[in-house]
Amino acid sequence: MDNTALWSSLPLPALLVDEHDTIQDLNGVAENFLNASAKSLIGAPVWDRIAVDAPLEEAFARARAQGTPLFVNDVDVGTGNAPPMQCNLQIAPLQGSDGQMIFLISPRELANRVTKSEGVKNAAKSAIGMAEMLAHEIKNPLAGITGAAQLLSMNLSPDDLELTDLIVEESRRIVKLLEQVEQFGNLQPPARAAVNIHDVLDRARRSALLGFGAHMKIIEDYDPSLPPAVGDADQLLQVVLNLLKNASEASGKTGTIRIHSYFEHSFKLRRSDGSGQALPLQIEIIDDGPGLPQDIKGDIFDPFVSGRENGTGLGLALVSKIISDHGGWISVDSVPGRTVFRISLPRAPKDLIPVEET
Repeated sequence: MDNTALWSSLPLPALLVDEHDTIQDLNGVAENFLNASAKSLIGAPVWDRIAVDAPLEEAFARARAQGTPLFVNDVDVGTGNAPPMQCNLQIAPLQGSDGQMIFLISPRELANRVTKSEGVKNAAKSAIGMAEMLAHEIKNPLAGITGAAQLLSMNLSPDDLELTDLIVEESRRIVKLLEQVEQFGNLQPPARAAVNIHDVLDRARRSALLGFGAHMKIIEDYDPSLPPAVGDADQLLQVVLNLLKNASEASGKTGTIRIHSYFEHSFKLRRSDGSGQALPLQIEIIDDGPGLPQDIKGDIFDPFVSGRENGTGLGLALVSKIISDHGGWISVDSVPGRTVFRISLPRAPKDLIPVEET
């Protein structure tokens, strides 16, 4: 087997260190993790590039001398270019070499989110299913309540009209929530085809500027060489529209949204069952709003979690479900003044039929 292909196929950041603790080689995932190019990293002392919040020197020297692996779990690993991240480290001697060691870095954040999302998915599935069954039955009496309140309002004083208006307004809000629950439960599997991502982004941008995003400045920042994605164009359009709408609402009266697309060849999603998939096509929706509330940042894609007053909490849950059904990944990074929703999608195989433009 070609060792170069094997090395580049590893889904985790991996480095090869010589007997003097100097970086000799690394894969593309490690370049991204360290936020530096292989050219600048090769030849550099590994401990100048990786800071581990644990006393490793003695254990590392013993592992090298005895030719045994070293496992270090739940430690903060910093790179100097980003905040420290909790990781597991696996360090092992390279067989047949003289003091060379292989570093494997396993960030905990991604694994935790995958495990959590699968657990939440099962718990939420029951709640969504129950709500979906009740939605139709609840909507019928709500229509009667709304109609009765409107009839009553015809013969009431202005002071009492506030009460009937409240009944009508809240009843309609509940109906809207139930319709979103039904949409969440009735979403069809994606009709897979080769999709031009930029066609989807342009349709969403034009729609936003004509409606909910008319007060926003929307900047296109596209990689023109981006190959087609595999997916359902209409469902992906629904995803982008939802994210643009959230960004518009978060930014208030004015603001800027940047739609960024690019290709990241080394991005691979490693699932909890051990399987992995390349997701090289990246879409980012970036706004300059106030950012997500700290108490919900980790749960923003869960059903019924919302950062807005009277929000249903189903919009981003639906977005997450659609992306998951496409075999993709969605994440968010948010601080005051900059929120980035990042979608990672698989590349369409060359023999997949392109979707017809509408």
